[in-house]
Formats: sequence, C-alpha cells, structure tokens
Amino acid sequence: MNLEYLIYFMGPWQWVVIGVAILLLFGGKKIPELMRGLGSGIKEFKDASSEGEIDESSSKKESKKDEKDTNKDN
Repeated sequence: MNLEYLIYFMGPWQWVVIGVAILLLFGGKKIPELMRGLGSGIKEFKDASSEGEIDESSSKKESKKDEKDTNKDN
C-alpha cells in the first residue's frame, strides 16, 4: 500500500491520535528539542546539497575552460 494513499485518506482524528501518542512517548519537554534537531538537520542537508550544485557548476566551467585552453595550444 502506498504511503501517499494512506496519508491522503487519514482523517483529522487519526492525526490527533498520532499526535497524542507522540506526546505521550516523548513528553512535552522533549518534543521541541526533537523538532529543533530535525530543523537543523534539514538545514544542513539543504546547505550541503546547494554546495554540491555550486561545486558541480564551477567544475563544469573549469573543465570547459581547460578544453578551450588545450584547443588553443593545438
């Protein structure tokens, strides 16, 4: 069964039950810490992925420049 299908057909009461279960499992003081950690993890992931895109584009530019330089030498 698809997760998207399951999430789409979950009603508001199912979400309330899940929220209460999480609250009971982790407690009120621990949830903000967990969310803070999750947020910082997502931010680090986005930063790392954007650095990868920047590195990729700069390496492509450098390789094109090297190709032009070698073509000039010939």
